[in-house]
Amino acid sequence: MEILSIRIMNGPNYWSIRRHKLIVMLLDLQEMEERPSNTIPGFLERLKAIMPSLYSHRCSEDCPGGFFKRVEEGTWMGHIIEHVALEMQTLAGMDTGFGRTRQSDKHGVYHVVFSYVEPKAGEYTARASLALVEALIDGKEYDLEADIQKLREIREEVRLGPSTGSLVEEAIRRNIPYIRLNRHSLVQLGYGKNQKRIQATIASTTSSIAVELACDKEETKNILEAASIPVPKGHIITAEEELESMARRVGYPMVIKPVNGNHGKGATTNILTIEAAKEAFAAAKKYSRSIICEKFITGRDFRVLVIDYKFVAAALRTPAAVIGDGKSTISALIDIVNQDPRRGFGHEKVLTSIKIDDAAMFMLEKHGYTLETVPALNEEVWLKPTANLSTGGTSQDVTDFVHPSNIVMCERIARVIGLDICGIDIMASDLSQPLSESGGAVLEVNAAPGFRMHLEPAQGLARNVAEPVIDMLYPPGSTARIPIIAVAGTNGKTTTTRLLAHIVKNAGYNVGYTTTDGVYVQNQLMVSGDCTGPVSAEFVLRDPTVDFAVLETARGGILRAGLGFHNCDVAVVTNVAEDHLGLQGIDTIQKLAKVKSVVPGTVFKHGYAVLNADDDLVYQMRKELECNIALFSLDENNPRIKEHCAKGGFAAVYEHGYITILKGTWKIRVEKVTSIPITFSGKAEFNIYNAMAATLGVYVQGFKTEDIRLGLQTFVASPAQTPGRMNIFQFKNFSIMLDYAHNTHGIQALGKFVASVEASVKVGVIAAVGDRRDEDIVSLGEESAKIFDEIIIRQDKNMRGRPEAELIGLLTEGIKHIKPNMSIKVITKESEAIDYAIKNALKGAFITVISDVVPDALEQVKRYKDIDAGIEVDA
Repeated sequence: MEILSIRIMNGPNYWSIRRHKLIVMLLDLQEMEERPSNTIPGFLERLKAIMPSLYSHRCSEDCPGGFFKRVEEGTWMGHIIEHVALEMQTLAGMDTGFGRTRQSDKHGVYHVVFSYVEPKAGEYTARASLALVEALIDGKEYDLEADIQKLREIREEVRLGPSTGSLVEEAIRRNIPYIRLNRHSLVQLGYGKNQKRIQATIASTTSSIAVELACDKEETKNILEAASIPVPKGHIITAEEELESMARRVGYPMVIKPVNGNHGKGATTNILTIEAAKEAFAAAKKYSRSIICEKFITGRDFRVLVIDYKFVAAALRTPAAVIGDGKSTISALIDIVNQDPRRGFGHEKVLTSIKIDDAAMFMLEKHGYTLETVPALNEEVWLKPTANLSTGGTSQDVTDFVHPSNIVMCERIARVIGLDICGIDIMASDLSQPLSESGGAVLEVNAAPGFRMHLEPAQGLARNVAEPVIDMLYPPGSTARIPIIAVAGTNGKTTTTRLLAHIVKNAGYNVGYTTTDGVYVQNQLMVSGDCTGPVSAEFVLRDPTVDFAVLETARGGILRAGLGFHNCDVAVVTNVAEDHLGLQGIDTIQKLAKVKSVVPGTVFKHGYAVLNADDDLVYQMRKELECNIALFSLDENNPRIKEHCAKGGFAAVYEHGYITILKGTWKIRVEKVTSIPITFSGKAEFNIYNAMAATLGVYVQGFKTEDIRLGLQTFVASPAQTPGRMNIFQFKNFSIMLDYAHNTHGIQALGKFVASVEASVKVGVIAAVGDRRDEDIVSLGEESAKIFDEIIIRQDKNMRGRPEAELIGLLTEGIKHIKPNMSIKVITKESEAIDYAIKNALKGAFITVISDVVPDALEQVKRYKDIDAGIEVDA
């Protein structure tokens, strides 16, 4: 078997609109297509032996053991690999359960689709699952545990930490979108101007001065001391020679820790001798030049969490430790502790397994112990100097037992330091007594405090401490989103997108939009090129200046990675026509329509899908949608429109020369088509469709009719507003039109307009795209022959897998089929083809250039226009 491709979905996609995180593996079964599982001796037994937990997979039998029954009866290897991939991730601590396997258009080749938690882990799982199944087929040994451990390592390397993860999960529960901004813990919550950022548990609202202050332990202590907060006695040193005098001043036991430390790194507690002090000094020096030496306050280690200057939670922390049984070595006791099912690798479970590292050996040596020492019965042996959960420590929730005076003190500390998310470390015998009575002290104030001890304490009540953070970032009445209008379809997407953006901008919004030409923010080009995929959509949604997004969404991006947004307010579908068929498994127009339908499938229930009622495939999409529907049509008497409006629905139609909104049985005439420049007085029928779609798209979003009218009146088919879309240049003796039409449907629509143009001769400069089917290229030639009197065949820069001669031959075949005697000239380079057309233009000619590289073609034609006007240009 062979993996042909692996695609990682991270948004609504062809396979599932609701399940966004999917691996789509194209798998060639090769000879295994003829060998289902029941024909392979011993396969089921070996599968059960290596992965018995697959018994829980119900499969189509809908009962435990259902999948094993399917394997016994006989199923194909793609289906088995799907289930193995899901279970392998679950065994590695990434519980996920959606999968499906579907045959492609090629014999023996399947789309194996399964969900993932982390993309890198999902991709690894795809390859490992194939390797495991092949080993089972061949009866070979396979090390599944190695794969599971590797997946755990990948998960820990790429996943969000438990604190950041809890904030993201809380945001998801509230339907707040998020974007991960780097490989680490920097995350954007919300979109555009309503975004907030978090990094670990530091938020965009957190004071940088407060963070800097909290990282300076000595300065923090001084400020707290000045505010009459109890803190340990101590000072800063920079050289080991100062240790002895400091020990005399502070007195034993001591704590030594780096000034700039966090999460307990480099800190040593309960130091009783000068020798131990020197070792602790060396450990702290690894993290900071300046070292704090202070009195070790005896008692228990507590962490108090204050969010938005309000007390939220408190936990008692205990360092990683073992309890002696009088007969087992410390090493054996650690193994026993690590067998606790609550302990796991990294952050996968409530507790982390205890590791033997330098810190553990240091703690043992301090007491004269080794790993082979046998502690006495009930003797507690600490293995780490600090009580961090990430090093194997435990926590107990004590939120309900904190004395009110201690709560007031902690809230005051957060205010004194200025931290809106604040972790306060306290050493005391008990927090149920005021610190003034218990003799406790505040040891540290922490920016970016860990949440894990509160979210998943080993004992006590779990606290959702992420909730108050999100409450702080998005208080009641605020929104994390910006309006999104998404545009899909085969033709007309870019013009509709640009017209929508124009209307929105004129209404006072800072609009960001994506097109096949590039990404724009307030009409400023930010990124050039075809920008209709998920990366470009995220570019707009990440921009903090944008308060309205209009996103053109093309087939390729949806199939490659899914959409770059999970929901939109309005989705416009212009039409569905044959284009790109035969690519990425989409070999019929019905499948293409399903790809396009992903976009309206993401509309909020209160939003609108704006659908072309004159297009059967688009109109059918309404049946699968849960949102409101609005329709547009060139015919006000279209039965679909009448039925829809009779039920109180919204529609846009072309009636009596107007673009009119139908609101139930009421008519709202928006503007005469003759006053809408892009329709060329109604001659460009396809742009009437685009204008209706845009009109309806903003109307259902609440825009005023007068704002829509102004937008329609001021949007012109020009290089500035619609580059490469019906850009007409009037020369003294002839005219040239540049357009991007690139498929049969587009050429047909363009042909209706060209037919309305009076000209002595109509010349077409055309090309074929290499990744289209033979019949599509021939059809393009046929339609071109119906429109033009003369044709110049050029070629795109990118042949997309076909020889030049083959493309020219197919186009010529189509042209000759309609007009056997037509004059055809082949000039493969686009710039030279345009040169030839202009230099040989007859008086009264109308030249149509179907352009590949729009910016280059525009510049070339503009240069000729300047020459024609007598303007001197550079050679």
